[in-house]
Amino acid sequence: MMFSTKAEYGIRVMVELARRNGDAPVSLSEIAEHDGLPLAYLEHLVARLRKAGLVESRRGSRGGYLLARPAGDITMAEVVEALEGAIAPIECITEGADGVLRCARESDPDHVCPTKLLWTRVRGSIVTTLNETRLSDLCHMTSRSATSTSAPRTERSSVASTSP
Repeated sequence: MMFSTKAEYGIRVMVELARRNGDAPVSLSEIAEHDGLPLAYLEHLVARLRKAGLVESRRGSRGGYLLARPAGDITMAEVVEALEGAIAPIECITEGADGVLRCARESDPDHVCPTKLLWTRVRGSIVTTLNETRLSDLCHMTSRSATSTSAPRTERSSVASTSP
């Protein structure tokens, strides 16, 4: 499953707003220029984030956008759902109003979808990860230096060196 650029760019905007700690509103043109993202697209995405209550806007010459809540209170599930809509790893799996996942191919009571268990588990894993990941986590991850990226290489090389 691949998320679209809506989620990718929208999360990047949220991380940039979180990095600024709400000191002052940040203009979208500043974020677009800093991250090399299309301004018109960011305007569309921020409108969705604002509607979801994740960002606030300020008008005026020093206007821009701020997080509506602290970064530690915003989950990636909220952000992704605001940008992408309901999370479904495959087209036929949908969540009913009662929260139960349904397969569109199970309209006949005698037919049980053989792959529903798999897609339900995949969706559950994605939703759990998004719910457990806070915006503040991403800010901490991006502030780490290259030492965190070299750690896995060290582990792999030590494993490789102990192999016969």
